[in-house]
Amino acid sequence: MNPRITLATAGRILSQLRHDHRTVALMLLVPCVLLGLLAWIFADSPTPVFDSIGASLLGVFPFVIMFIVTSVSTLRERTGGTLERLMTTPLGKGDLMVGYAIAFGVVAIVQSIIATAFAIYVCGLDISGPVWILTAIALLDALLGTALGLLASGFARTEFQAVQFMPVVIAPQLLLCGIIVPRGALPEWLQWISNVLPASYALEALQQVGAYSEPTGIAVRDIAVVIGFAVLALCLAAATLRRRTP
Repeated sequence: MNPRITLATAGRILSQLRHDHRTVALMLLVPCVLLGLLAWIFADSPTPVFDSIGASLLGVFPFVIMFIVTSVSTLRERTGGTLERLMTTPLGKGDLMVGYAIAFGVVAIVQSIIATAFAIYVCGLDISGPVWILTAIALLDALLGTALGLLASGFARTEFQAVQFMPVVIAPQLLLCGIIVPRGALPEWLQWISNVLPASYALEALQQVGAYSEPTGIAVRDIAVVIGFAVLALCLAAATLRRRTP
């Protein structure tokens, strides 16, 4: 990897995103719209339902959206021949993957700040922990979605196939991460599967921040696990990257 080439790659991707207004709107505004809709649905609930699930959803929505956008964007470069031309330059696979991660990481920072501020100051989300930790974990979830999207794009041949990876990669994690049924209430063999899925730890970290005023050991462990999964996914994405799609 060459830091100069990596940063140049990130700058190129950010420049492309800047001119793609619909994609930017998808990444920055859709999480707020979905959070606002859920807050509205539970506005008249006698129990604080939104407070109990809002923190978790701050990680779920960016995770899903960044997965879709990243996987499609990467595949578009490969099918369009852009990647094949870039690989004839000194650009390495690591430069490309880390460049993508940096570019979408910048977007994820903005996304996390906007979504967290909207949830707390507009939707009235009440959490016990520090807001900055909640924002940081939401950012990590978005980066995890980016890393998994980069990995999934290596196995798709069309943009439609890239989107089809969502029910394969994302849906099982959402079903087993504890947002629908607590992980402890799952059948034992499903608990084992849940324990090896990164979204389970991402959700648990958000729940810990929502419930406790100070960072807990569980939250710190979960954050470390999410970072490890993201780094592993980026390494696998670089290893499986193809120059073009046949």
